[in-house]
Amino acid sequence: RELSEMETEDEQMLVQMDELKETEKSCQELLEKYDFTEWEIGEWSQQQAVFNFLYDSVKLTVVFGPPRDGDDFNEDPSRTIISLNFESFLDEEQAPPSSCLVKRLIFQFIESQGSWQEKCPTLYYLPQVLHDISLVVNRCKVLGEEMEFLERWGGKFNLLKTDIKDTEVKLSFSASAAFAKFELTLALSANYPSAALPFSVQTHIGNIGEKEISAVLSSVPVGHHYLRRIVVLIHQNLLQEPR
Repeated sequence: RELSEMETEDEQMLVQMDELKETEKSCQELLEKYDFTEWEIGEWSQQQAVFNFLYDSVKLTVVFGPPRDGDDFNEDPSRTIISLNFESFLDEEQAPPSSCLVKRLIFQFIESQGSWQEKCPTLYYLPQVLHDISLVVNRCKVLGEEMEFLERWGGKFNLLKTDIKDTEVKLSFSASAAFAKFELTLALSANYPSAALPFSVQTHIGNIGEKEISAVLSSVPVGHHYLRRIVVLIHQNLLQEPR
């Protein structure tokens, strides 16, 4: 009897250890997901600070007001900030379309926020500003990686071609098994992937149109790798067999 009790306890411990491992794994994933330090300090002087984002393709220059006596390292949180200026150093002619899309969405966010100097009048507010920008840069960077993935592996999901125009992405699908060929255009914005995407469909062959696509899109939850999951589900639900 004691032996069976010990075996039961051992089994319970193993179950608990597995549960702990799962918890640790999900905590680690959360930590990685919310580690939004997407900036590096390029300069920190008495006059200004320069922060680099996205492999130095986006720079934020923060110009300080005069320091108080003894504030040699710009550590006084009440020190005024005169201006915040964003610049892009991306060579749009040489850069891949996905990088240009990422840059456009980041600057769409920057411009939508109005006066950054009003949001960040003193040094006290700078960490929050860096966090907010990092959040958007991180999301847009993942979107760029998704676009590169689809350009490379799209054929596996009956995706013939991806086209980027301004902030719209056109996905051309073709599947002989389902006797279907159509284009799905998605309108992206800087709040991707936290909101459903406006879309339109142009049908060339077959009967997959807005109704069918809408049914698939409504079943895809927003969040990490949203675009990739949309493509995978269209492939699974609509392009596997004749309709």
